Amino acid sequence: MAVYETRTLNLNIKIFVPIIIFLIFIVAVATSIINVGPDEVGIVSKKFGGRKLPDGRIIAVEGENGFQAGVLMPGWHLWYWKWQYDIIKVKDTELNPGTVGIVVAKDGISLPEGEIYAPQWEEPDKMINDAVYFLTKGKGFKGPQLTVLQPGKYKINSKLFEVKQVPVTNVRVGTVAVIKSNVGQRVASDDGLVEKDQRGIWRTPLLPQEYYLNTNAYEVTIIDTRQQKVSYTAESERGEAKVQPLQPITVRSADGFTFPVDVRVTYKIDKENASKVVATVGDDQLVLDKLITPSVRASFRNNAEKVKALDYVQNRSKQEEQCTNELQRELAQYGITILAVRIGDVGDEKSLGQLLKTQTDKEIARQEQQTFIEQQKAAEQEKALTKTTQEAEEEKRLATASYNVKVAEQEKQQRIINAEAEAEMVKTVATAQAEAYKKISEVIGSDNAALIEILKLIAAENIDITPDVMVSGAGSGIPDALMGTILKDMVKEKKAP
Repeated sequence: MAVYETRTLNLNIKIFVPIIIFLIFIVAVATSIINVGPDEVGIVSKKFGGRKLPDGRIIAVEGENGFQAGVLMPGWHLWYWKWQYDIIKVKDTELNPGTVGIVVAKDGISLPEGEIYAPQWEEPDKMINDAVYFLTKGKGFKGPQLTVLQPGKYKINSKLFEVKQVPVTNVRVGTVAVIKSNVGQRVASDDGLVEKDQRGIWRTPLLPQEYYLNTNAYEVTIIDTRQQKVSYTAESERGEAKVQPLQPITVRSADGFTFPVDVRVTYKIDKENASKVVATVGDDQLVLDKLITPSVRASFRNNAEKVKALDYVQNRSKQEEQCTNELQRELAQYGITILAVRIGDVGDEKSLGQLLKTQTDKEIARQEQQTFIEQQKAAEQEKALTKTTQEAEEEKRLATASYNVKVAEQEKQQRIINAEAEAEMVKTVATAQAEAYKKISEVIGSDNAALIEILKLIAAENIDITPDVMVSGAGSGIPDALMGTILKDMVKEKKAP
């Protein structure tokens, strides 16, 4: 019986031991399985089982205790028991569009003396995604990295790399970016400017576009290269380059008047001079606050001290020209081009009101006097014109009378000539008729000749003679009768009204 029980016990042990071992194996395997999601990485921390990390190191690359360089990629992983390892799951490092990632390595080779940034990575993707490579073959440096990450997703060991997301350097149209590099070769420069990749302010600025820069290693100063207008007035205009109100410039004239002057200045910084401006002055706001504004105020105040207030008001164009020339010479040495200087209102009622009123009264009086003088001149001119007009009329009448006399004389002479011609013609005709009558009388007799002439007259004058001639009878009395009839008709015509 005892032997039987012993055999049964041995049999049970042989059966259950493998089962127990299998179950223990299953449990061990199950408890060592780690699942990393597709948007995650697993950071491994080893609790024991390895050597102590060397002094100054925080990331293990040879199985030392502590945080391991290698990370767990998405998927299932075995043999990471909780009693030996801590697995920290972290989200992928994602950089959004329009941003750049600035990287700091917490472990690696110490930076060379005098350097504050690690040099540019030759294999950026491998260095950032493979911490083991970074700390071994890649010979990565501890500290700030010059290399930056562009937009995208990265599976980074966040115990080794710290990534800060900052806006990308966007150089807009109408501006340039002046770079002050904190890395690179140190060189001597007479004007404070260096070439690209040297340490200092780069001589050539960056033109408009996006740049993925480590803005800690490369300090960026944006300079506006468009025309800028700043107004030193009580009220600003739209588009003027000023953050806070700029008051009118107060000046004092040679005769002791203190008054405000509204001034507008237009200037420009060419891209070729942008680096020089940054090296000598600073950014746009410093250019305005520390250079342009003090220079403008000093120029206007100095020029105002040389003239009287009234002359200043009356000759503002001269003041504009003087200040423009002075500012152009002074600011050109800083790389700033002055395009125009314009004066607006000069003084106000409080400062120059009485002076301007007095001047206005004088001007009104002067103008009234001038008006009176002009009126006198006009009256004299009108008087002279009237006299001239009268004389012209008299001369016209005299000329007309003289002309009429000449015309009458000529008409008289013409009538005399006509009368003489007519008399001559009558004489000639009478002579010719008498000669003809004489010759006719010699042929037919004087009575017959007279009768012929009477008949011609009767025919020419259309005289009605028939009744009277018949009553008178015939013979020698016919001529007498005809003559009587003619005389009677002539008497009738004379008496007729």
